Amino acid sequence: MESKKNPKADVSRNGSIYFAVGLALMLFLTYSTLNYKTYDKSNIDIGKLNLDDELDEEIPIIEQIIPPPPPPPPAAPEVIEVVEDEEEVEETVIDSTETDQEEEIMEVEDVEVEEVIEDVEVPFAVIENVPEYPGCERGSNADKRKCMSDKIAKFVQRKFNTDLAGDLGLSGRQRISVIFKIDKNGNVTGVRSRAPHPRLEKEAARVINMLPKMKPGRQRGKPVIVPYSLPITFQVQD
Repeated sequence: MESKKNPKADVSRNGSIYFAVGLALMLFLTYSTLNYKTYDKSNIDIGKLNLDDELDEEIPIIEQIIPPPPPPPPAAPEVIEVVEDEEEVEETVIDSTETDQEEEIMEVEDVEVEEVIEDVEVPFAVIENVPEYPGCERGSNADKRKCMSDKIAKFVQRKFNTDLAGDLGLSGRQRISVIFKIDKNGNVTGVRSRAPHPRLEKEAARVINMLPKMKPGRQRGKPVIVPYSLPITFQVQD
């Protein structure tokens, strides 16, 4: 005889699953019940603000004291000088400076006007007649300018002590800027130099002061002061 019970309708087949789900549900309900808290609402202050209450604040009244204006200055007393009609007033007689046609006029001696000589400086690049270095008297103004520059450069190359830079511990390319003036007598004055070391500045000034006397430069036929700048560049051998 065959059994009519459907094997899929067996409840005991999933009993372990149902038991685990039921147990988890009971544990959750128990945990929630134990942790449930209640509060006494009568002790809760919700901090309501009553805006209808007006703040009555007394504002102190500050009385501004205005100082009284200063009294007006006293009026100056009027001084009235009474002059009697009988008093004689001396009149000042002013002599006339006008001359008569017949009056002889003395001759005025010649007035000597001393010419004030100003120390005018004209740049070397634009002067009409450049200073003439010894040996550069011939040629045009441009030729004399080039000859002078070449002569000064060769003079400095011969006289300048280039070993001084090595003794001072310097290395590489050294550049010295020198500025001086050739005055109205052709003398070198006002030597100023700038170098990486004070010893090099003194050496450059010493060499420039040794330059020979030159024929002064002229502007409009008059001797003038001519400023001159000279760069000195040399390489220190390591």
